Amino acid sequence: MHMSDPSVKGAAGTMQVYVCVTCRRENEPLEPREARSGARLFAAFSKVPSPTGVQIIPVECLSVCRRPCTIAFAAPGKWTYVYGDFFPEASVDIIFAGAQLYAEAPDGVIPWRTRPLELRRGVVARIPPLRLRPGAAESKA
Repeated sequence: MHMSDPSVKGAAGTMQVYVCVTCRRENEPLEPREARSGARLFAAFSKVPSPTGVQIIPVECLSVCRRPCTIAFAAPGKWTYVYGDFFPEASVDIIFAGAQLYAEAPDGVIPWRTRPLELRRGVVARIPPLRLRPGAAESKA
């Protein structure tokens, strides 16, 4: 299992690449779980060093079952992007290239034309940055 040191900060800060380890293609069996496409994609990240400031984090499900393998890019104060349709054995370099562009974008929005083709085709969702209402943290529920 590969995870970058959370204390590592790149020039643009720390970002996360969430990898759905439960993703599987229709023709893949449920067991063993480590044979699923998502688990294999996550394992592929352990074979190469992550770019500075990029954490690879396994998650149980991103609920994009019709578009395996699925990942998400997230960072504080930035838009979160969810992408699908990756191939476990061939996508690490593409994902790292996109992660680097995401990390460098102040708001997380990677200009469409500069995105790797797989990110342009694989985009599933774009989620705005979390914004708390003033005083929301102090309110009593």
